[in-house]
Amino acid sequence: MDDFWKKPNKPILALAPMAGITDSAFRELCRRHGAHVAYSEMASADALYYNPKKTMELLRFKESERPYVVQLFGRRPECFKKAAVVITKELRPDAIDINFGCPAKKVFGHGSGCALMPQKELAREIISAVCENTDLPVSIKIRAGIKETDAVDFIESTKDLPYSAVMVHARTYEGGFSGPLDFDIISKIKGIIPGKIVLANGGINTPQDGVDILRNHPDIDGLGIARGAWGRPYIFDEISEYLKTGKQPEEYGLERIKEIMIEHAELIWEDKKELGMFEIRKHLAWYIKGFPGAAKIREKLVLVNSVQDVKEILAGISPE
Repeated sequence: MDDFWKKPNKPILALAPMAGITDSAFRELCRRHGAHVAYSEMASADALYYNPKKTMELLRFKESERPYVVQLFGRRPECFKKAAVVITKELRPDAIDINFGCPAKKVFGHGSGCALMPQKELAREIISAVCENTDLPVSIKIRAGIKETDAVDFIESTKDLPYSAVMVHARTYEGGFSGPLDFDIISKIKGIIPGKIVLANGGINTPQDGVDILRNHPDIDGLGIARGAWGRPYIFDEISEYLKTGKQPEEYGLERIKEIMIEHAELIWEDKKELGMFEIRKHLAWYIKGFPGAAKIREKLVLVNSVQDVKEILAGISPE
């Protein structure tokens, strides 16, 4: 299969993987609003090894979501091997990604995610197990560091392996989701693996954040945006417009945001019906943050059961 990482125009703007967030509806919504690449929710390699049916349902996607990257987490090379085979044969996304960066207690405590960064030999085995059992491009996601191991050390120890891209979260494991950001280390990594795609991730919450990173680190190939897309799936379009015009884009008005909320609700209803309306409630709360009377509106939105409920609530909201 062709390596799609070599095709997108740069900078690449990717929707980064987020458990419980980057489902099919949200991926399609972000693709419609400027994301060049969309990652799946994290999928367990162990689950794909033992009982793949439920996890394969989690990973299903529509053609309109391509380029689509499936992200795996785990710690056993044999599980990654089978997962790569199953995904390649039955799902056929555009790429497979391996998570070496998640700091969540449930993942880290299992010995997966960021816990693997200091275990360089095991990490190499996992990357090799995936690369050797798929014809899809393989990428990895890491953090700026953990304890005595930083991202540069990790990349130096794996740079000879045939993965195509790396997304680097600019915070260390210890920094969690709020510690200091080090984008300089991401530039260093690009210097070590100039032939691979390198994306910066972490702390990109506004178009200005994204543009500043790209201007200050022109060697980086693009951005992986995660929490910055919560309630703002159009951040990808905003960054592209800012880069094109050199001017900050105008803030989306209330009516435009309401349209996007309904668009999201329709997509998730089409995909998941009633379950989707339960899952979208958190998204609806993010969308209305900063709206006049947001607290009262949120009380209604967290009880929606249908697209019509969403439309009726939003119809009653107007700018003050």
